[in-house]
Amino acid sequence: MTTDEASTSRMSESTTHTQELADFDRLTERYQRELLAHCYRMSGSVHEAEDLVQETFLRAWKASADFQGRSSVRTWLYKIATNVCLTNLEGRPRRPLPAGLGTPDQLAGDALERDHEVAWLEPVPDAAVVVAERDSIRLAFVAALQHLPARQRAVLIMRDVLRWSAAEVAAALDTTTAAVNSALQRAHAQLKQRGLTEDSVEPALTSAQEQLLERYVEAFWRKDIATIVQLLTAEAVWEMPPFTSWYVGATNIGDLIDTQCPGGTHDMPMLKTSANGQPAFGLYMRAQDGSGFVPFHLQVLELDGDRVKHVGAFFGLDFTRFGLPAHLPPGYAP
Repeated sequence: MTTDEASTSRMSESTTHTQELADFDRLTERYQRELLAHCYRMSGSVHEAEDLVQETFLRAWKASADFQGRSSVRTWLYKIATNVCLTNLEGRPRRPLPAGLGTPDQLAGDALERDHEVAWLEPVPDAAVVVAERDSIRLAFVAALQHLPARQRAVLIMRDVLRWSAAEVAAALDTTTAAVNSALQRAHAQLKQRGLTEDSVEPALTSAQEQLLERYVEAFWRKDIATIVQLLTAEAVWEMPPFTSWYVGATNIGDLIDTQCPGGTHDMPMLKTSANGQPAFGLYMRAQDGSGFVPFHLQVLELDGDRVKHVGAFFGLDFTRFGLPAHLPPGYAP
């Protein structure tokens, strides 16, 4: 390519970027969902991520006149979003799941304790985000990210999820490539200690797993504890924020559901959705006044072959955000 051709190419790219910034409504629509996924990985909260994305677009709009086209608009937006997230995370505690609090697992008969003071990790509806790989928002991975210091978290996401070069990350974070490589090495070491990586992408559900989930839903509708236990792995884990306790073992979890879950036979219908790139179900509970069924908790499941390995049962969520109805009629049956 000649010098004139290179110059013409750069001018063409700059014009394209300028045109993209000129239609800011379209720009927002184009990048909203992928930036939400990015801010969610950083913050562990859907609600915070939504605010952070809005702040990102506000800063981008104010700075659009100064954009010189040295990178793509997408890269520029991610740089702004990352720094918005880092500012937001200063002085804030990480968002855990109960197993990440450092307390031992509990027996089903132990007293249940809620803690609304903890800023818990939240699930994200799949429909709200755009991701290249489902595993980059899976619950276990996002929970593991919360154990990293904020800048290490940012480096790992930008290098391993966004696939940026060390030089690009260094420019975005105003640091050196050596510092980026060091932070990435430390982040990988921490995730390795927890047995978690981002690059073990799980395949789509098999027909056997689809049948497993159908049996799981039916077992809750019948409150068939024996079948629920059978569908869990022997060392399955059950967590249910804002309750601080967490439970290990199929039999222990079965006892928990049997003794602590208020519903009986035909009291707990479940509707399918998806969250964090994983199968999820909204569990409803029959209302005591006979008016129908109301949201109880949202279960996000991790499978291991033909069994359920982990259940995150999240209380207090708005089911409509996951495409689920806010109420089911009295005569509803699966």
